Amino acid sequence: MNWRIVIALFLIGLVLIFGISLIEPLNGSALEARTQFEAPPTDPSGYARAIEPWDWQFPRDHGAHPQFQTEWWYYTGVLATDYGRRFGFQFTIFRRAISPLEPASDSEFRTRDIYMAHFTISDIAAGRFYHDVRYSRGGAGLAGATPRNQMARYRVWLEDWQVVAENDDATRQRILAASDDFALDLTLTQIKPPALQGDNGLSPKSGEIGNASYYYSLTRLVTSGTLTVGAETFTVSGDSWMDHEFSTSALGDGAQGWDWFGLIFEDGSELMIGQIRQMDGSVEPAFGGLLVYPDGSTRSLASGDFTLSATDTWRSPHTDVDYPAGWDVQVLGADGFRFSVAPLQADQELHGAGIQYWEGAVRVSGDVSGFGYAELTGYVDSMQNRF
Repeated sequence: MNWRIVIALFLIGLVLIFGISLIEPLNGSALEARTQFEAPPTDPSGYARAIEPWDWQFPRDHGAHPQFQTEWWYYTGVLATDYGRRFGFQFTIFRRAISPLEPASDSEFRTRDIYMAHFTISDIAAGRFYHDVRYSRGGAGLAGATPRNQMARYRVWLEDWQVVAENDDATRQRILAASDDFALDLTLTQIKPPALQGDNGLSPKSGEIGNASYYYSLTRLVTSGTLTVGAETFTVSGDSWMDHEFSTSALGDGAQGWDWFGLIFEDGSELMIGQIRQMDGSVEPAFGGLLVYPDGSTRSLASGDFTLSATDTWRSPHTDVDYPAGWDVQVLGADGFRFSVAPLQADQELHGAGIQYWEGAVRVSGDVSGFGYAELTGYVDSMQNRF
């Protein structure tokens, strides 16, 4: 969702401020790496805005949209072995433009984009949470995404972490990622058409015109492959969720953080709901959710079409703050239903990378049952002024 952009921009900003840049020497010798201290650019002028309806074309729109300042590709899933051992995973690649124009340089290291990738695994039986972050410039083939205006197969990557289409229409994709002590090799097969969030894919985040994103989801990807934690490799299967979003906007004034849920139900339907929490305790009314029926048809949900109430809390030993750790959810209307959401394990907090938030695997029970992911931000610090 667009609010993940806030996380991406802040983390990418750390790279721009404290990272290592490759500088072209004046004497033409080999490139020299040295630290550069500069503030991350946030000027949106020169970039496209999410204002008018988008002409969606798949699989081309799985690719990059460089006319927008920020973009991300987000995958989550709850998988299990044949004997029922469960794991959650999250794999996300963010693109942040640092210039609306192509760099005027012949150096392959010059770039208009910075990339960040985030990779986590939740080992539910062991109560272990693994997480890693990588950064790279878009030059020299270090990171990138297939441009939308090319007919090449969909691919987005950062070094050897990647998502790649295994067929021309990108209905079969593969995720490959390996950190020091955990790894994924998964194949994901699309069985429903892309679900367009908001108004036919135009997803507002506040009442300000243009403070929106283009946003679609692949809400049920049949998934199989291997997952490694420590010295053990497991064959796993289940369902995954993919979000893709691009925009030149961020949170509106007064936003504190957000709660977001992508849920996959056993009856063949899926649900995305979210709320942007304001500093004054209210909820931003512009953002809502989307119910996807078993046949792939959808119902857009306004913020008043559902209720979301926390029922429990968990105190983080890493940041010493309380997060909600259970929810009662009711979808209103003629086809309404009610259910509870609970984390599959308490500690799924991402910490130690300059910003702290909770994102992890959850279980659904009630009128519907299933699994999914929740993302909770703004509980340690406000998400304002992060970029």
